[in-house]
Amino acid sequence: MKASIVLSALTAFTLKASADCFSTRLGYPCCSGNDVVYTDNDGKWGVENGNWCGIADTPSSAACWSLSQGYPCCSSSNAEVWYTDASGKWGVENGDWCGIPTGSTGGSNDDIDVTPGEQFTHNGNPFANKEFYINPYYVKEVEGAIAQMSDSSLIAKAEKMKTFSNAIWLDSIKNMQSWLESNLKGALAQQNASGKDVLTVFVVYDLPGRDCHALASNGELLANDGDFTRYKSEYIDVIEGHLKTYKSQPVVLIVEPDSLANMVTNLDSTPACRDSEKYYMDGHAYLIKKFGVLPHVAMYLDIGHAFWLGWDDNREKAGKVYAKVISSGAPGKVRGFTDNVANYTPWEDPTLSRGPETEWNPCPDEKRYLQAIQKDFKSAGIQSVYFVCDTSRNGKKVDRKHPGEWCNQTGVGIGARPQASPVSGMEYLDAFYWIKPLGESDGTSDESAARFDGYCGHETAMKPAPEAGQWFQKHFEQVLKGESRPSSSINDESGESLVDTPLSILKIKSYSLNWDNYHYILLFRFYVFSMKLDFKRTQIIDSGLIYFICDSFYNTDKFYKIKSFDEFDNTSYETLEDVNSGSVLLRFVL
Repeated sequence: MKASIVLSALTAFTLKASADCFSTRLGYPCCSGNDVVYTDNDGKWGVENGNWCGIADTPSSAACWSLSQGYPCCSSSNAEVWYTDASGKWGVENGDWCGIPTGSTGGSNDDIDVTPGEQFTHNGNPFANKEFYINPYYVKEVEGAIAQMSDSSLIAKAEKMKTFSNAIWLDSIKNMQSWLESNLKGALAQQNASGKDVLTVFVVYDLPGRDCHALASNGELLANDGDFTRYKSEYIDVIEGHLKTYKSQPVVLIVEPDSLANMVTNLDSTPACRDSEKYYMDGHAYLIKKFGVLPHVAMYLDIGHAFWLGWDDNREKAGKVYAKVISSGAPGKVRGFTDNVANYTPWEDPTLSRGPETEWNPCPDEKRYLQAIQKDFKSAGIQSVYFVCDTSRNGKKVDRKHPGEWCNQTGVGIGARPQASPVSGMEYLDAFYWIKPLGESDGTSDESAARFDGYCGHETAMKPAPEAGQWFQKHFEQVLKGESRPSSSINDESGESLVDTPLSILKIKSYSLNWDNYHYILLFRFYVFSMKLDFKRTQIIDSGLIYFICDSFYNTDKFYKIKSFDEFDNTSYETLEDVNSGSVLLRFVL
């Protein structure tokens, strides 16, 4: 029922961070309300102001089971049933789904199951056939951004952003302690409730001497033996413990962005990178041994981007460095590599080629970079060479003056939406995924700040900008305004537009196959199949779907005309060229 925009069943799980009640003795305030998010042996828990709070015992009301999935309860248990799934019966009120109450009593989420089950084992592409967990912290960030907006079209785009999955960054010991288990627990609850595998993506990012060639994202741990011990015992070992506990759900780890790429190019030029080398190399060996033996965990090591390691000599050297690192972590296994993390390099840029303007880089976009480095890594003896490309902000080419510019770039657009196996013919590309949360700053533009990096003061960097990781409202809004559809080589499922795709499934109450009939359509949540009208008629019949063309819209109740369709596949539909530019091809399930 939830199509492609399923929000987490327990988004509030990850927000754990006043009359007296049981929670005060545990260091948490009492709730002012009674909305139950989680129940354990201590009592009932809620979330207020982004923090856990305890709920005093109160008389229970009729069960509203849909609250745990982010939807309200219908006003009556006798509401018209529009849809039934494993969760229960669904109705529609005020243009949105609602759960029809069962009439039983108890807290709304008392029956949420967060008990790990049998061992999950990745088999093939870790992103394939999975529900992607929605990062609840990011949802709250976007809600805060929406509160500052007045432009209705921009608000609609921002609302859409809340429905896409992105990575959860464990960028300090404290944040790891706050976000790791709570998100694993939330994803597990969603998985147990839906019966579908729910994939959570985390970024492991706290090496001693982190980001040695830049200042904007330097970490908490210094490049010394004492802090390396802390990295192992207080960070990696704790992550390992939680991952072993939550063994029944799929997890992907994006490992230490920028670190190994710095080992390829910046050892000779940057003293801080030389100081960090031992801890980078030993740290990777340690974490691969720990995480790489867990069958439900898939790891991807960071390989920078096309304008970092794209040149022939850099790729050749990278093959040797990464092969050495992976072998040092045996018997742990690495699934593959991630590129363009927190960067802006387009997936495809046919306007660029090897020449003076690219400094003779033979790989001037991410697609050509991965095509080349896949061969180089295979030649270097690396067995498992698969990729995840960060497409959160690379959907629109802009003049960055130099393609290596990375800090808060102006004029950029959203790239391809998170999707498994997004490009035909590139079976080694596991996914496009949003690793860098759109709207979080790359680094401060304050020249007096300790973590100011010169790149954040360059001409193409938006200013004024907050510290790395902090919310950057102006940058978020300008990226939404510049949002762009991805390249035509990307499979259809990733081509959703924030403009042309209202947040609804189309459902028909009654229909006729008569050409001249109009049909009343109630709008709730929908899923876009294609922006290109490029499908076979057999797909229509085999999938049990009826396709039609309508104008772009945002209002709720409207009439639309099905061009033609009948049970004998006598179809008539306009090609994209015949349709106004504001049109979009949608699908609905009868």
